[in-house]
Amino acid sequence: MVVLLGLSLATGQYSILSHADGWEMFRNVRVPRTLALVLAGAAMSMSGLVMQLITQNRFVEPTTTGTTEWAGLGLLAVMVLFPRASVLGRMAGAVVAAFLGTTVFFLLLRRVSLRSSLLVPIIGMMLGAVVSAVSTLFALQTDMLQSLGVWFQGSFTSVYRGQYEVLWIVVGVVAAIFHYADRLTAVGLGQDVATNIGVDYRRTVLIGTALVAVATGTVTVVVGSLPFLGLIVPNLVSMHRGDDLRSNLPWVCLVGIGLVTACDLLARTIIAPFEIPVAVVLGLVGAAVFIALIIRQTGRGGA
Repeated sequence: MVVLLGLSLATGQYSILSHADGWEMFRNVRVPRTLALVLAGAAMSMSGLVMQLITQNRFVEPTTTGTTEWAGLGLLAVMVLFPRASVLGRMAGAVVAAFLGTTVFFLLLRRVSLRSSLLVPIIGMMLGAVVSAVSTLFALQTDMLQSLGVWFQGSFTSVYRGQYEVLWIVVGVVAAIFHYADRLTAVGLGQDVATNIGVDYRRTVLIGTALVAVATGTVTVVVGSLPFLGLIVPNLVSMHRGDDLRSNLPWVCLVGIGLVTACDLLARTIIAPFEIPVAVVLGLVGAAVFIALIIRQTGRGGA
């Protein structure tokens, strides 16, 4: 991971060694971008892990439950209603919408009697498609379609000094997830088991939902949608290390940072001097892993 972060700092079309303002470019653009990769990678990977525990489903993460789409709708609403809103104001709108949307998903899930492992993410993606359609209609009527398109193409291109600092909020989210790791593990065993061992199931689910909403809303405001990151990383770590949540948490962070950094490097170099959104690379990788997990699950007869 250290090598990947070093490559991230060294990669760019602007030569920082042969220009007088190279150090300024390095300090204002490349360092913030690399820090954003670290923060966003850790936050979204751990958000996926928390959602998988709460729903007891390995196919669930913020982009397969509609949480990201809700955050985008909240961001769009703030941009239209309060055009001069600060980054913190936009983040607040995205977080509130993400929390409400995730709560709607969980409430909808409780009413589904047939909760197969594949049905749950399908419900989430259908809900996300509906929210995305509402966002598109809203954007068309308010002449914000271009902004919506930029958001859908999650990218670290626009990350620079003075614009990314709100991402440091996710450090608190990561710390809180470590703090609640044991209670979230109990929730992952089901409501009856969690209640029997003294865990307040509803309160822990509410806390987990709030943490996911804060992480998703914050990352959405700064870099946009990062599809499948929260799906790929927890499953890869679990396949190699088992399901011990507390010992897996550091690995989920590290693998998440490494994966998003590798995808960003690929996005920056594959058609250089141009750059493609990192969401495109993550989408391709995530879709392949998603299909592989479905095949693996159906092979076990778990669907």
